[in-house]
Amino acid sequence: MKSSDVRAKTDDELKAELGQLAKEGFNLRFQQASGQMENTARVRQVRRDIARIKTVLGERTRKAS
Repeated sequence: MKSSDVRAKTDDELKAELGQLAKEGFNLRFQQASGQMENTARVRQVRRDIARIKTVLGERTRKAS
């Protein structure tokens, strides 16, 4: 996910995406602990996508204040 894609979405869409990514991260941690993980790079992608979304949401709240 690119930052331009994140900025194009509304706050509600970003919050929904954030919840979905958090669940995926949780599942990936379980897969890693049990040795069932196939794509280890996905953990890094999920973490970075979460950070991108949180950054954009933070910028928007600071701008609104």
